[in-house]
Order: sequence, then structure tokens, then C-alpha cells
Amino acid sequence: MSFRRGVVRQSKFRHVFAQAWRAEHCLDDVRVSRVTWDGPLCAVNPKFVAVIIEAGGGGAFLVVPISKSGRIDQSSPTVCGHAAPVLDIQWCPHDDNIIASASEDCTVKVWQIPDGGLTSPMTEPMMTLEGHSKRVGILAWHPCAFNILLTAGCDNVVCVWNVGTGELVYQLFDAHPDLIYSVSWNKDGSAVCTVCKDKALRIIDPRRGAILKVREKVHDGTRPMRAVFLADGKILTTGFSRMSERQLALWDTKDLSEPMAVQEMDTSNGVLLPFYDPDTNMVYLCGKGDCTIRYFEVTDESPYVHFLSLYSSKEPQRGAGFLCKRGVDVNKCEIARFYKLHERKVEPISMTVPRKSDLFQGDLYPDTAGLEPALLADEWIAGQDAPPLLVSLSGGYAAPPSKHRDTLRSKPKPSSQDSGAGGATTAATVAASPTPTSATKEAEEETPQPRVTARESDGNTERPRREDEMLSELLAEMKALRAVVLAQNQRIELLERQLTRIEDGDV
Repeated sequence: MSFRRGVVRQSKFRHVFAQAWRAEHCLDDVRVSRVTWDGPLCAVNPKFVAVIIEAGGGGAFLVVPISKSGRIDQSSPTVCGHAAPVLDIQWCPHDDNIIASASEDCTVKVWQIPDGGLTSPMTEPMMTLEGHSKRVGILAWHPCAFNILLTAGCDNVVCVWNVGTGELVYQLFDAHPDLIYSVSWNKDGSAVCTVCKDKALRIIDPRRGAILKVREKVHDGTRPMRAVFLADGKILTTGFSRMSERQLALWDTKDLSEPMAVQEMDTSNGVLLPFYDPDTNMVYLCGKGDCTIRYFEVTDESPYVHFLSLYSSKEPQRGAGFLCKRGVDVNKCEIARFYKLHERKVEPISMTVPRKSDLFQGDLYPDTAGLEPALLADEWIAGQDAPPLLVSLSGGYAAPPSKHRDTLRSKPKPSSQDSGAGGATTAATVAASPTPTSATKEAEEETPQPRVTARESDGNTERPRREDEMLSELLAEMKALRAVVLAQNQRIELLERQLTRIEDGDV
């Protein structure tokens, strides 16, 4: 038995399996962009799915509620304020209605999406950031500080912005001699790692403008590379060998002289896009043009990077969006979800850990980063660092009212869309609207006493909706427990009957 334990590595993620959603739950007739840029072309959060699409005479991306499925009409409204194709889009980690877009027109624009989605084309952004002299292809929001956005362009310049004021806070001119392939923040946002066309991996402190460490020739191949910071401070890179084999490498930032682990996979030409889940320490690799998604677990045991499995399909992927942990279905033990881009379709793919119990699996869902930022922009600029503020996913995640919700929306002057009253409203209009938007819901939750008083004065004895929801959840859990107890009782009775027959000599 001890021999088997030594051979088979113990991990709760060994049996993770991927399953594509049914066709009726996919988004059809989505004209995914054909731009020649090695980016994911898709961004997802718990509210919306955003996809960069083909657009004549400029750049546009589609934004639809995450619950939407079926055919997307060609006349559906889009975000179409760029003068050239859009290369990258990223949702703000601290506000699910804010998205940034980077374009070939050398600008970065920040947009506010209404809660219900777009009702007419959006052409006026909340903020336009102009500081690059060539096309901008990389966006990275700060994981802990509110309103801090990093951008990188084909001018080999890295810019750090305070989106709340539109101010260019830091600008790194001389850090990279050639095209930047990717940028990734570390866990607390005190440093970034970058990979460049010169094959070097750099760790940079953006506030001091200092290059902390450099590793030359991370991968020997000439094809594009990617790098991502892991939760424990290590760095995972993907690239190509001298023989054009795709590689995965793990680096210890304390000693970059040799990689901790290197794995070679195949000889395909597609760039491997790494998607990292800090809660499970799993890395998913999606190759552009591939029909597979590989997933690995990173541990402290040699060989450090453990291959788990791969998802394979018939259709190649043009890109992929990775849903943050706040949006997964904890009731189905879903630990990750991808939105795979086909030529004219968006297909959700769920990564699930098989479990028999219907109860919340706390070992699969440690506390994860929530919407509330750990720092304000000015605090981070002043030199403070802090880890992300974590929230529990037990019972399904519900976002609390944010203290800083209107910080970004109050400083820039939000512009309404050109199409008039049917368009998306500004923050002030949303707050004044009589419809039950998220802002009014938060205001009601912060002041519950007048609502209860009004109900009592009207003689209405109905419980508040929140109490009803909690009661229904408790009843559902009790029902599930009762079913488990009944099943176990039946099993015990069956075993007792078998034991009686054995003792009586009937068997």
C-alpha cells in the first residue's frame, strides 16, 4: 500500500474534467476579430462577456450579460469608440461594470457598461488615456489598488495610469529594447514581470522605474513568449525551444540562473496563453489555433509542475476568456470556466471536480479576491502595498456594497452615448433612475429601517426579501441533508439484514 502511495500523487485536482456547455447555452453568430495579435480577444467577469469583433472603419467589441445565450443579432449594440481595431480588453477587478480597451489607434479607453447591458452603440468613453506613440496591445489592472491600470504598447513603453484622474503616473522608456510580449503583476502589486522579444524575463518595480532582476534567454525559440506571476512569488513562462517545441518553465525569483522545471509539449505554432488560478494553484494553457486546453498543478514537490489532463475538441480556438472565481457555480463544484472563441461562436467550458456530496466543498473554494480594493490609487502611489481582500464563496458569492464604488465614476465626467435617450446612462442618471439598479439596491441595503417601517405602517406582514432568500436556502440545505440521512438509513438496514442472514447461516 505504501508503494502505491509513493507512485500516485495525492491531489484533489487529479480528476478535474472539462465539459463544454450544450449548444443552446452558447453565443452564436459572433464575428470574432481576425486581428493579427496574440491576445485572448475575450474578457469575462461575473456580470458580462466581452468579445473583440470584426468592425468596418474602426474597432469594436461586443458586451452581453453572462446569462445571455443563443444567436447574437448583427444589429446588436457594441462598444465602438476606437478609430482602429481593438487589440485587448480587460475588466476592472474592483468594479464589474468598468472595462478598459486598447487599440491600434494608440489610445486606451475606459468604459462604463450599464447593469442590464448595452441598449444602443456606445461611442463615448468615461476616460481616454493617451501616452503611447504606437499601437497598444497589453492591459493589466492592478490586483489590489483601485483605479491603477498598466498599459504596454509597440513603442516598447510601459505606462501606469490613475484611471480616476486620467493621470499618467509612471512611464518606463528604457526598460525594454524591443517589443513587449506580456506583463503580469505579482500578488500584492508591488512588482511586474515582463517578457520581451529579446527573450529576456524582467522583474520591474514600476514605482521606482527599476529593473530588479533579469534573466536572458528564458526560452531559446524566436516565437512569442508569455509570463505570469504565481501566488507564492514564482514565475511561470511559456515559449518555444530552439527546435520550435512549445515549452512551459517555472522560475524561482530568488534565483533565476536555472529554471525549477521545464516541460516540452509539442511542435505546434500557436502561442500558449497561460491562465492562472491562484486559489487552486492551477495553470491552464490555451494555444491559439489549438483544439486542446491543457491544465497543470503547481506544487512545492518536485517536479513542481504536474500535468493533470487536457480538454480536446474538434474546433480550433481563436482565443479564450477566463472567468474569475467569483463567477463559478460552487454548487456544481465548478473550479474554473473558459469561454472558447470559435470563428463565429462563443462556447463556455466548465472545469469541474467530481464530488458526490451536494454540500459546499470548502477545500475546493478557499477565500478568493473580492471586489473591494485593498488600497486606493493614492495610497499605492505613495508606496503602500497590501494583499488582496478576500471573500468567502460558501453559499454562493454575493457582492457587498462597495465603499469606493463611485470613486472612479465621480472624478472623470462620464459622457452619454451619441444615440440619445436609448443609450447607456451616466453614473448620475443611473443613481437617479427609478428602476431597481444595483446602486439603488445598495442604498436600500444600507438603510433597511425605513423600508421595514413602511411595510409595517401599511399593514403588510410579508418578510423582507432577504430573509425569505435565506430561509429558502436553509430549507433547501435541510432537504438535501434529510435525503442523505434517509439514504444512509436504508443502507444501514440493508447491511443489518445481510449480517442477520450471515449469522443465521442462510448465506
